[in-house]
Amino acid sequence: MAFKKLHPTIKEFLEHQAIAIPTPFQKASIPVIKSGANIFCTAPENSGKTTALILTTMHKLKCEEIGTAPRAIVVVENNKKAATLYERFLKFTRRTALRVYFADEKAHIDLLKSEIFEGVDVLIATPKMLYKLILAEGLNTTQVKLFCIDDADFLIQKSFSADIISVTQSIQKCQFVMYTEKMHPSLKRFEAYFMSHYKTVTL
Repeated sequence: MAFKKLHPTIKEFLEHQAIAIPTPFQKASIPVIKSGANIFCTAPENSGKTTALILTTMHKLKCEEIGTAPRAIVVVENNKKAATLYERFLKFTRRTALRVYFADEKAHIDLLKSEIFEGVDVLIATPKMLYKLILAEGLNTTQVKLFCIDDADFLIQKSFSADIISVTQSIQKCQFVMYTEKMHPSLKRFEAYFMSHYKTVTL
């Protein structure tokens, strides 16, 4: 079972929520993600991709609050999806010490910078917002261990992919995981930038 080898705090939460059996996608993907490799995870809608993202992020960070700089970055297509993912994260992390932060595009950049500098473990943002934070020197990427892109199909558009490439150039020694419904050929070009030696999990 994929859930049995997760952090004890995560297992307690899953038991409390009566979630005992992983989806076929979660059973296949979670052990591979835990290995630390760069991964393309491809599965249809409602396969449990986002939940797998949340669980493996929590596991990677050991459900602990450490330092002030983000140790995980999660990228989504737009501000609405970022807000939704933030709420989903909170359902899982509320009883942990993990600090999850949503970089709202509607907020002033100086406010975002000051709040991030106070201490964040998981940062959720759009490509545009991440790029703005980098330009404004409002994001320390030296501690990032995990960089996830949820529903990454949107990166087919060049405007999004350019921001992602610029942001990832500042990140060293990090695991990159992309979740998609379909493996578009254009996504494979990221191997040349940050998805080196990637593995694939396909349902």
